[in-house]
Amino acid sequence: MNKDVIVLSLGGSVVLSDDVDHLFFEEFKEFIQKLSKKFKVFLIIGGGKTARTYIDIGRKQGFSEYELDYLGILSTRLNASFLSTLLSSSNKLIPESVDEAIQITDSIVVMGGTSPGHSTDFVGACIASKTNAKMYIIATNVDGVYDKDPRKHPDAKHLPEVSIDALLDEYGNSWNVAGKNMVIDGPALQQIKDFSIPTFVVDGRNINEVKNIIEEKSFRGTIIKK
Repeated sequence: MNKDVIVLSLGGSVVLSDDVDHLFFEEFKEFIQKLSKKFKVFLIIGGGKTARTYIDIGRKQGFSEYELDYLGILSTRLNASFLSTLLSSSNKLIPESVDEAIQITDSIVVMGGTSPGHSTDFVGACIASKTNAKMYIIATNVDGVYDKDPRKHPDAKHLPEVSIDALLDEYGNSWNVAGKNMVIDGPALQQIKDFSIPTFVVDGRNINEVKNIIEEKSFRGTIIKK
């Protein structure tokens, strides 16, 4: 019998940041390997600080948005290679398209970005729609969606749930510029709406909260409603 699919989009800053240590990787590895015994798991990893550094420098040098996007994509694939090595039971060759990824038979499939013009969150949403995923979890470095950026505004209000239409009204459905740091980008939001994908936003550094979502328990994060 085919396994249900879980799609997990990881912000690059969740996996590689200044304050992540080896204990996180041990916990993450154990969690994903256990999860893959019950579910088919797709892990899509963003570019994080590595991508933003290259993009910032490239923009100052006059690189085009296409060129900057491509630098970001290469950064995501480097991060994906790290994760696939960490997770010994996953694919070793990093797929460069959604169609290529969904053909891989491993229980754990790791990938980064695909082509310029959208983020890895959009890639995850495409995989979720094509595999009829049980759920799509966006694991970022904040504990859900807020009414404004909590890293800049101490009075920001956490939203336990938010409608997809409200997010589309706020962010739109188009891709703006490479390296923009937002919870979910426009193309991903539109894909989530078009295919009614069950979507959750959570702090990916707190693995217990990710577990709670999968086990359908109470969690600290945000449910994106239709």
